[in-house]
Amino acid sequence: MGGEQGNVGKLLKIVFGLLLAIVLLAGGAVGYVWYGMQPAAASGQELKITVDSGMRPAQIADLLEQNGIIRNGTFFQYYLKYKKEGSKFKAGPYAMKPGMTYDDIIAKLNAGDVIPDEMIRFTIPEGFTIAQMADKLSQEGFVDRETFLRLADDPQPAEGKFAKFIPDDDGLRHRLEGYLFPETYEFKKGSTEADMINRMLQELDKRLEKELPADWEQKLAALNVDFHQLMTIASLIEREVVVDEERALVAGVIYNRLNKGMMLQIDATVQYLFDQQKERLLNKDLKIESPYNTYLHEGLPPGPISSPSLASIQAALDPEPSDYLYYVTKKDGTHKHLFAKTYKEHLRNIQKSKKSAK
Repeated sequence: MGGEQGNVGKLLKIVFGLLLAIVLLAGGAVGYVWYGMQPAAASGQELKITVDSGMRPAQIADLLEQNGIIRNGTFFQYYLKYKKEGSKFKAGPYAMKPGMTYDDIIAKLNAGDVIPDEMIRFTIPEGFTIAQMADKLSQEGFVDRETFLRLADDPQPAEGKFAKFIPDDDGLRHRLEGYLFPETYEFKKGSTEADMINRMLQELDKRLEKELPADWEQKLAALNVDFHQLMTIASLIEREVVVDEERALVAGVIYNRLNKGMMLQIDATVQYLFDQQKERLLNKDLKIESPYNTYLHEGLPPGPISSPSLASIQAALDPEPSDYLYYVTKKDGTHKHLFAKTYKEHLRNIQKSKKSAK
């Protein structure tokens, strides 16, 4: 009897030991799983991770573990399966901090809450030439000047509905002159010169499609000009006029002179021949041989001499009727003009302008 009781006692000890081992192992396993599913040690430093297009949830889990965002990628995978998540994760660069919960990470990936692209911002003023744009953007570090100019002169068809009206003319100084719309732009950092030029052409399309009247083509026919000539006239207005209410009146003077076969004799067309605008044109400047020189050649120059504003384009399309053939800028600081119907009256206006000089 005593031997049997001893054997039973030994058996109970073995069973108890096994049960205790199982309990300890189970507890250790639970503890291990619990620890692995806890957020990683919190950190105030954001880490950038990039989820590539086509990445599987398992690969994303490994990426998160490798970067210390979570403790264990395998447990994260099982959590995704349990929550039925992972199929809607969006690619892109993310900023994440160690210490984020699984649910926070899932919500961020589902929402595509990526790091915003670093942007650049610049303004092209109204009346700027392509050369001025190239200088400004290269000085600001956004473009290579020569690349920008080369693309602006590219004889290949330009992107843009209205740029299709540019004629195939070797006399154009810069092919896209006048068609790069003056505006404030934002681009992703690293955008190319071609990206910028195409966006400016598209901006012109968008603005004109919105602002031009439905009968704009009929208006062009009545004025006896094509679209490219309209943009050329608008660019002349842009460089000649400062005061908005005079734009349509100056447009009318330009059309009057064209219709009478008179030379336009617009200083701005000569200024266009210089890389830097001169404070004052000399008589010898007016004799520079160029199709843009409206002191030597009748009619319009081959193309625009600047990027006109919408106001100048609208003035060119709807000129104010008058009998004026001349105008001269007042020198009183108002930037307004004195208009004349005859050359004799124009000479008197020139004297008035000089006397009003401040």
